[in-house]
Amino acid sequence: MAPQHDWFEKDYYKALGVSSDASEKDIKKAYRSLASKFHPDKNEGDAAAEERFKEISAAYDVVGDADKRKEYDEVRRIGPMGRAFGDRGGFGGGPFGQGGGGGTTFDVGDLSDLLGGIFGGGGRPTAGQNRYGGPRKGADLSAKLNLSFVDAVTGVTTSVHITSDAACTTCFGSGAAPGTQPEVCRRCEGRGVLDDNQGLFSLSQPCDQCGGRGRVVTSPCSTCSGSGLIRRSRQVKVRIPAGVKNGQKIRLPGRGAPGVNGGPPGDLVVELHVGRHELFRRRGQDLAITVPITVVEAANGADIKVPTIDGSPKTVRIPPGTPSGRTFRIKGAGVTTTKATGNLLVTVEVTVPTDLTDEQREALAGLADPSVRDHLFSKPSSTS
Repeated sequence: MAPQHDWFEKDYYKALGVSSDASEKDIKKAYRSLASKFHPDKNEGDAAAEERFKEISAAYDVVGDADKRKEYDEVRRIGPMGRAFGDRGGFGGGPFGQGGGGGTTFDVGDLSDLLGGIFGGGGRPTAGQNRYGGPRKGADLSAKLNLSFVDAVTGVTTSVHITSDAACTTCFGSGAAPGTQPEVCRRCEGRGVLDDNQGLFSLSQPCDQCGGRGRVVTSPCSTCSGSGLIRRSRQVKVRIPAGVKNGQKIRLPGRGAPGVNGGPPGDLVVELHVGRHELFRRRGQDLAITVPITVVEAANGADIKVPTIDGSPKTVRIPPGTPSGRTFRIKGAGVTTTKATGNLLVTVEVTVPTDLTDEQREALAGLADPSVRDHLFSKPSSTS
């Protein structure tokens, strides 16, 4: 894309009332607010408002597009360097004028190569081509989705609710009233650009009549006021694969904002928020659970049943003399994804009874063995 003459002179960020490091969201918000305020339909006969609306549209057409904004920022960065060409005598009468005397001269081809490297090629758009108003992909949208622990582990198909711009259902996104069509802009002949001849070469700028779109809506749609867009709520179906994690993002191609001038729609990026489970915890591909066992089961051994995430109990054999805190592994009962299957880690916790009958106390008294602490009082051996 060739650099535009206005890019060296106009501050599009200032026109929209935002800073140069503003986010895409803030830029879009500022544009919508200003466009609504100065729209010609709301300011009939007000030439100043109409001019302001054109200024706003031209600014958003550049900084509202990620690629153009990057190039525009580069132009602003090298602006002083462009003026330096004139100061050194390369071009007289300004940064891109003709002639000039004395001093170092600069070959126009070199400058074209420089600008072409920055802006991704040059050349004028020919008739029928519309560099600035051509099809553009719609913006990506984002949404958050709360998932239960079980749904995140096993996978689920659900829906996410979003409110965003969508193609107008009355004009189907054309912006023109039913029965009419946008007309080719007479000023730029549908190219969307106007050439500014600088002598040795020329620069192009967005057409001030159509805002760079190449077409003009003469009979605006009453539903969308000619914008081709309406704000509405919609439900988007989302298939959540098994094994997703908290904070993970899923991209749904083509479910974002509608494209511009026939461009494809953007994507919808869904951020997942996974809730906690009252029994299970996750450790990578493995699931973990703590299971209480009695003193008798720990001492004598037992076969106990433990729950799993899919609801089918599994049996774990506890060997005699199992201490509290020992972990057993149930293979294949963890998180299953397309890449791997985890295990279920079962940690036993020996519970100590607190409400015993006299008979139970007498039975346990026989198990008392103070000698288990004798090693704490043995004389330590001397060490060198």
